Amino acid sequence: MKILSIKSISRKDMPIYYRRLYTGIVEVELLHGTVECRVDFSIETKPTGHREITVTLLGEVDYPLVPLARELKAFIGELDNSGGLPG
Repeated sequence: MKILSIKSISRKDMPIYYRRLYTGIVEVELLHGTVECRVDFSIETKPTGHREITVTLLGEVDYPLVPLARELKAFIGELDNSGGLPG
Protein backbone atom coordinates (compact mmCIF):
# COMPACT_ATOMS: atom_id res chain seq x y z
CA MET A 1 0.00 0.00 0.00
CA LYS A 2 1.28 3.43 -0.96
CA ILE A 3 -0.34 6.88 -0.83
CA LEU A 4 0.23 8.40 -4.28
CA SER A 5 -1.41 11.81 -3.89
CA ILE A 6 -4.28 13.84 -2.51
CA LYS A 7 -6.09 15.71 -5.28
CA SER A 8 -8.62 18.54 -5.21
CA ILE A 9 -7.65 19.67 -1.71
CA SER A 10 -9.83 22.48 -0.43
CA ARG A 11 -9.83 24.16 2.96
CA LYS A 12 -13.11 24.61 4.79
CA ASP A 13 -13.73 27.90 6.59
CA MET A 14 -13.25 27.55 10.34
CA PRO A 15 -13.49 30.36 12.89
CA ILE A 16 -10.99 28.65 15.22
CA TYR A 17 -7.49 29.66 14.09
CA TYR A 18 -5.62 26.64 15.51
CA ARG A 19 -7.77 24.09 13.67
CA ARG A 20 -7.72 23.61 9.90
CA LEU A 21 -10.26 21.44 8.08
CA TYR A 22 -9.67 20.07 4.58
CA THR A 23 -11.39 17.83 2.06
CA GLY A 24 -9.92 16.06 -0.97
CA ILE A 25 -9.58 12.86 -2.95
CA VAL A 26 -6.83 10.45 -1.94
CA GLU A 27 -5.22 8.16 -4.51
CA VAL A 28 -3.89 4.91 -3.03
CA GLU A 29 -1.95 2.14 -4.74
CA LEU A 30 -3.04 -1.25 -3.41
CA LEU A 31 -2.11 -4.78 -4.42
CA HIS A 32 -4.95 -5.02 -6.93
CA GLY A 33 -4.54 -1.54 -8.47
CA THR A 34 -5.10 2.13 -7.78
CA VAL A 35 -8.12 3.30 -5.76
CA GLU A 36 -9.50 6.81 -5.23
CA CYS A 37 -11.55 7.74 -2.18
CA ARG A 38 -12.90 11.00 -0.73
CA VAL A 39 -11.27 12.05 2.53
CA ASP A 40 -11.83 14.72 5.18
CA PHE A 41 -8.94 15.59 7.46
CA SER A 42 -8.12 18.16 10.08
CA ILE A 43 -4.89 19.49 11.54
CA GLU A 44 -5.13 20.90 15.04
CA THR A 45 -2.20 22.64 16.69
CA LYS A 46 -2.10 21.99 20.43
CA PRO A 47 -0.82 24.61 22.95
CA THR A 48 2.44 22.65 23.17
CA GLY A 49 2.99 23.08 19.41
CA HIS A 50 2.23 19.42 18.65
CA ARG A 51 0.03 18.88 15.58
CA GLU A 52 -2.76 16.33 15.77
CA ILE A 53 -3.99 15.01 12.42
CA THR A 54 -7.42 13.37 12.18
CA VAL A 55 -8.51 11.48 9.05
CA THR A 56 -12.00 10.37 7.95
CA LEU A 57 -12.39 8.26 4.79
CA LEU A 58 -15.74 8.92 3.10
CA GLY A 59 -15.84 5.85 0.92
CA GLU A 60 -15.16 2.14 1.05
CA VAL A 61 -11.63 0.88 0.54
CA ASP A 62 -10.84 -2.82 0.33
CA TYR A 63 -7.88 -2.54 2.71
CA PRO A 64 -7.47 -2.50 6.51
CA LEU A 65 -8.25 1.01 7.75
CA VAL A 66 -5.72 1.28 10.61
CA PRO A 67 -2.56 1.00 8.45
CA LEU A 68 -4.18 3.14 5.73
CA ALA A 69 -5.05 5.91 8.23
CA ARG A 70 -1.54 5.77 9.72
CA GLU A 71 0.12 6.18 6.30
CA LEU A 72 -2.35 8.90 5.33
CA LYS A 73 -1.61 10.89 8.51
CA ALA A 74 2.13 10.66 7.80
CA PHE A 75 1.57 11.76 4.19
CA ILE A 76 -0.57 14.72 5.30
CA GLY A 77 2.05 15.72 7.88
CA GLU A 78 4.78 15.75 5.23
CA LEU A 79 2.50 17.69 2.86
CA ASP A 80 1.84 20.28 5.58
CA ASN A 81 5.56 20.60 6.41
CA SER A 82 6.45 21.20 2.77
CA GLY A 83 3.72 23.86 2.34
CA GLY A 84 1.59 21.75 -0.01
CA LEU A 85 -1.73 22.47 1.71
CA PRO A 86 -3.87 25.51 0.85
CA GLY A 87 -3.52 28.30 3.40
